Parts: sequence; structure tokens; C-alpha cells
Amino acid sequence: MSTNLDFLLRPRSVAVIGASRSVSTVGGSILRNLLANAFAGPVFPVNSHATEVQSVRAFRSITDVPEPVDLAIVAIPAAGVVAAAKECASRGVKAMVVITAGFAEASAEGARAQAELVEIARSNGIRLVGPNCFGVVNSDPAVRLAATFGRCELRPGNVSFCSQSGALGLALLDKARELGIGVRQFVSIGNRADVSTNDLIEYWGSDAGTQTILLYAESFGRTDRFLEIASRVSREKAIVAVKSGRSAAGAKAAMSHTGALAGGDAAMDALLKQAGVIRTDTLEELFQTAQLVSTQPLPLGRRVAVVTNGGGPAIMAADACAARGLELSALRPETTAALREVLPENAAVGNPIDMIAGATARSFDAVLPLLAADPNVDAIVGLFTPTGLTEPTDVAVALARTKAYARKPVLTCIMGTDPVRSARDVLRNAGVPTYDFPESSAVALGSAVRLSEWRARRAGVAASAARPRKGPPAANKTRWLEPQEVAALFAAHAIPTALSATVKSAAEAASEASRIGFAVALKIVSPTMSHKTEVGGVRVGLEDAGEVTHAFGEIVAALERIDRRREVTAFQVQAMAPKGVELIAGVTVDPVVGSLIGFGLGGVTAELWRDVAFRVHPILRVDAEEMLDEIRGAPLLRGFRGAPAVDRAALVSVLLGLNDMVSLHPEIVELDINPLIAHAGGAVAVDGRVRVSTPPA
Repeated sequence: MSTNLDFLLRPRSVAVIGASRSVSTVGGSILRNLLANAFAGPVFPVNSHATEVQSVRAFRSITDVPEPVDLAIVAIPAAGVVAAAKECASRGVKAMVVITAGFAEASAEGARAQAELVEIARSNGIRLVGPNCFGVVNSDPAVRLAATFGRCELRPGNVSFCSQSGALGLALLDKARELGIGVRQFVSIGNRADVSTNDLIEYWGSDAGTQTILLYAESFGRTDRFLEIASRVSREKAIVAVKSGRSAAGAKAAMSHTGALAGGDAAMDALLKQAGVIRTDTLEELFQTAQLVSTQPLPLGRRVAVVTNGGGPAIMAADACAARGLELSALRPETTAALREVLPENAAVGNPIDMIAGATARSFDAVLPLLAADPNVDAIVGLFTPTGLTEPTDVAVALARTKAYARKPVLTCIMGTDPVRSARDVLRNAGVPTYDFPESSAVALGSAVRLSEWRARRAGVAASAARPRKGPPAANKTRWLEPQEVAALFAAHAIPTALSATVKSAAEAASEASRIGFAVALKIVSPTMSHKTEVGGVRVGLEDAGEVTHAFGEIVAALERIDRRREVTAFQVQAMAPKGVELIAGVTVDPVVGSLIGFGLGGVTAELWRDVAFRVHPILRVDAEEMLDEIRGAPLLRGFRGAPAVDRAALVSVLLGLNDMVSLHPEIVELDINPLIAHAGGAVAVDGRVRVSTPPA
């Protein structure tokens, strides 16, 4: 375990700089929480105007504290924080949590003070949380650290939680308490001046008491380091994240199809997906998922059995499962026969299993073990609607008993309000996730399935090492490579291209077409026009020299009508590719995440369908294979309505070729292969454009 965070989260002693007698102040509230939750070590209030605070001996300065101090909580006005940090350094403090706001988030002067604060901390081996944060918590009975100014009632558990927002962190801790989720450790990182999300994921990855990691993040720092750490930790522990700040603004400056398709939140989504992080759209979904992954085994597949005492909730559950990519299990005949023996004649023993309104706790006790034993069932959802015929708490006890024998996840939903609260408490205390509505259970289960499948695909696969993040060289100039340069680059990385020639005149076009062999395509070469078809700049299926000459004239005339002939630098004659599926593959650079590799449906409708999967460079073979299956158009690759399946290995080879290309040529800022024609015998790049950065003249 990274011991440099032990002083932060497992301190032997704590000083509160700014401790107050008034619990309505931040410092006073922090001291109250430390004392009320019985912190396992000594607590030293520091107050320059008092000798005792909240019945505890106080000190005018931390330098007056007679014993060693591991952790200092700083809750004083911003003007005094740097001086306090210097005193902490002189006193040998090992970690600091600066609650105080008014630093880099507030002004340029605050940013300078924050930089000085960081310099003091790092030059003295102090780990710093904040500034502008909410505090830290460790519910381990051996520690019992409640160094926060919000209401804090420690409930031990196996979930550790990092929040970039202090105020939101307070609300989320309250929600976790309401749902019965035990939070082992909590850190509000504020401005992330030193301790970051990456540090905490790495620390919790080695913490035996942490099973699930929750993140609320507004931004990430070193995304390459995040990818390396999170993808390693995700193999053993679930990481569930809400990342705020979705925006489409990033696509506006893109000049390629791939760049436009990577707009919005695609880069961050790719980063989290590649790292095995379960990304949820809302905070509600964060907790829905946390209830499951922190208490139950992950499902081994997508097959779900639904058991209920009401047909309506069963239909809702079935629809919700289908919407999340889950499927209702086909029960084994032996299971169906056993169900008929234990249920009334008018019960439905297919899936969903409707035990009808008269179902009792004994009904659940009889059915649930049968479903748990069926190898065709990967997860069980138990639904109960109170009817007045059965006590909900008794049903909850039956559902809770599944913890003793089920080796697969069991999710529950007891519908209703006040009358079923005690039933839900039974389930939460037993470690069985329970939800208000069936749809919520499907959300959580779908997320757990994605993580399970991610782990299965990476079993035995070495993780890629972190690499420095690359961003577009803003100060440099860029240019589009000439067609012959693109062809040479693709050939060097084993990306097949259609035979072609660059020409300037109609006569030259006809001559080169005869050399290449008919049929051919004729298209413009332009650094400014990425959508050639929109300006009439493409003709295909030309069967002889006369058609090539005529097409050349048509294209020139079309360009002159719209006054864009001068933007064309040359023309390209190209052999027609075999018929197949039109795809797109490419590279773009996100200013935060770095180089992205994209793959999806291509052709002239690429930006209409926007059916593209992205991964962050560098990618593994398993990433490339995932991208092929991730797009909505994946059935086209497998053979759709009688069409032959395409050569998947050839497509994977193209994506890995792009990956190697980016590794060797970091000057690439945009790249398009559109269309990339895939067919049963391989794949061929029909049109390629590459933009590179060049040093300023």
C-alpha cells in the first residue's frame, strides 16, 4: 500500500487548525465530528485565542503541540493558510487537509498562494488534500476518522468514495447513509493541488478493505496515468464514476470526419470504457450500481430470471432488461418442472415467473433456490408488490436468505412507500441490493454485466503501459499530406489501399486509368474540402478512357459553378474497390485525453448515423475487437440478410496499424480512412486524408 497516503487516511493523531468552541463554524464542526465519532488517536485543537476548545486542551500554534502530529486539518481564513503550512512543515506534519477556499478557484492571487502551498508540501514530504474541500473520512473501526464539517455518522463498509465537489460530496454521503451503503473512506479533493483521483484509485486498489470505488469527477489530470491505474485496479475492484461536463464544443474545430464524430463527450467516454470504469449518467445511477457491485458477485452473463407476485412489474422488468442489453433466461426443463411442483396451477412458470398475488414468503423460499441452481441463469431479480395477503418483511427475509446459497447476483424490488421501509432495511442490512422500481435494478445489472464482460475479455491480457499524453501542438502549423505521402504512410503500416495515381489534366487522368485498369473512380484532391461528394468532386464506376475524360470535365464545371476550382490541387484516379461494407477508421486528438482511434460506419452518411466507437491510444488487440462489436452496425460485419461476413481480422489489423502509426508519428493530428471497404476477403482504404503538425517556419 502507498504509505504516503496512510498519514492522510490512517493518521495516528490529528490537529485541527482553526478549531472553535462554536460548532456552527467549520473548524468547530470538524472538531465536534472527530470527537463524537471517537477518533482512535489524540485530537489537538489549535486556536490562537483559547486554551481549551469543546472540553479539550487547545494550543495557540501547531508548533506548541507536544506530541507528533500525522494529519493537520486547516480551517482558517485563506490569508493565514500558507503560514500555517510552514508551521506544519517545521513541526513534521505528514499530511494536510486544507478546507479553506479562496485559492486557484478564486483568483490569480489565489493561484499563486496555492502554488506556494504545494511547494511547501512537496519540499517537506507532506501530502496535501484541497484546498477548497470538504474533508476526509475513514470509518474503519481501528481509525474512526471523521475529519469533515458536514453531518458525519460513520457506517463501516467496503465502498471508498472520491468527490471533486465538496458540497456534492456532503449530499452523496447522506444518500449513501440513506441507502445503507457503508462508506469505508471518503475524500473530497477540491482543487486537487496535490492528492488526485489517480492517487486515491491507486491507494484504494491496494486497500484490502475497499471493494468498490466511487468517483464524482469534473475533470481528470493525467489521463494517461488514469488509464494505466484504473485499468489495473478495475480487474479486481469495481470503479463506478459520474463524470460531469458533457459538451459538444470540442467538435466545432475538427476538419476531418473522425474529428467531428469524436465531439462532445466521446473522448472521456472512451477513456472510462477502456479503463473498465462503469460510467453512469446520473448520481442516482451511481448509487443504484454501487448497491449491487459492493454487495454481490458480478454476473457471468446477460441471462436474467425474474420472479414476482405481479404480472405488471414483471413486464416492466422484462422491458427494462431488454433496454439495457440483458435477456430473460431460457430456464432448464428441470427447473420449469420443479417450479410447477411448488407453485399453484395458475402460476406462470416461464420467465418471468409470476407466482400470482397470493404468493407468500414461502413461495419465494421455494422458487429462489431453484433459480440459483439453474446454470442458464446469470442473475435473479425478485419483485414484490404488497397485496395485504403477505407481510413484506417476511418476503424480505426470504430474499435476504439468498446470500447464504446464491453464487450469482440477486437484486430485489419491493414496491411501495412507508409500509415497506422495514422490508428494505432488512435487505440492505443483509447486503442484498433493493430498489424502488424494476427499471433501477436493470440499470445496475446492466452496468455490472459490462464490467464482468470487460474483465473476461482481458483475462490473461497484459495491460498497456501508460504513455505521456499527447495534445495538438497549438503553436505549430499543420498541413494535409499529399495523396502519395498518404499511400506511403499506409503501406508502411500494412494498411491496404486501392491502386491510384495523382493527375493534373483530363488526358493524364485517362492515361493513368488505362494503366490502372478499369473500372476506376475519379476524385478531387483538396486540403480544404473533406466532403468531396457535396461539391460534385467524385465520379465512380468509369469504364473507359472516354468516360474518364468526360467525368473530369463534369467535375471541373461543377467546381467552377460554385467558385471552388482554385481549392483543388490535383485529381486522383483510383481502381474501384470490391463491393462491401463502407466503414470509417481514423485518428483525432482530444485536448484533454490525447490521441483517439475511431471506427464505425462510414461513407457519405458517416456524420449522419454517427455510429462510431472510440478508444484512447495506445490500444490493445482486445480494444480493437471490442470496437468492431460496439457499433450499432455490427450485424453488417457479421453478414446481414444473406450478405457474407467481412474479414474481421483485416479490420483489426487496420486499427492496430493506426495505433502503431500514432506511436511512431505523434505529429499526426487528424486522419481519416473513409470509406474503408470491408469484404469477405479483406479490407481496403479507398480514401485517406492525414493532417500533420509541422514546426513553425
